[in-house]
Amino acid sequence: MALFFEFLAQQWVLFAALLTVIVMLFLHEARKSGPSLSPQQAINLINQKEGVFVDLRDAADYKQGHIVGAVNIPAAKLAARMSELDKFKSKPVVLVCKMGQQSGAAGKQLKAANFEDVYKMSGGMMEWGNLQLPTVN
Repeated sequence: MALFFEFLAQQWVLFAALLTVIVMLFLHEARKSGPSLSPQQAINLINQKEGVFVDLRDAADYKQGHIVGAVNIPAAKLAARMSELDKFKSKPVVLVCKMGQQSGAAGKQLKAANFEDVYKMSGGMMEWGNLQLPTVN
C-alpha cells in the first residue's frame, strides 16, 4: 500500500489524467442513452408533448402496478418489439424500469433506431412509488 501512495505522489499527473478519462467516459455513455428526468418532469413532458412511458419490467412486475397508459415491453424483448413504438419516433419516449438501472441500455437501442426524444426516468418505479404517484393494476 505504501508503494501505491508513493506512486501517486510521484505520478499525480498520470493519476489525474486517468480520473479525467474515466469521468468523461461515464458522462459520454450517460448522454448516449438519453437524459434523465424526475418522475414529475416525465409526467409533464408526456402530457405536454403526447409521448409515452415504456415500462421495461417483466410482465409480472408490470401487472402488480404500472403507470397509466404505459406500454410494457420487457428490456430483454425491446429489440424484437421495437416496431410497436414506431408511432412515437418523433415524440418523447420515457423509459421506466424497476430502479432506473436498465433504462440506459434500452435508451441506447432506441437512439440507434433513430428515436428522437428518448429519456430515462430516474429512480424507476421505486421512485414513482416513493412519491406516492398513482399506478394501475
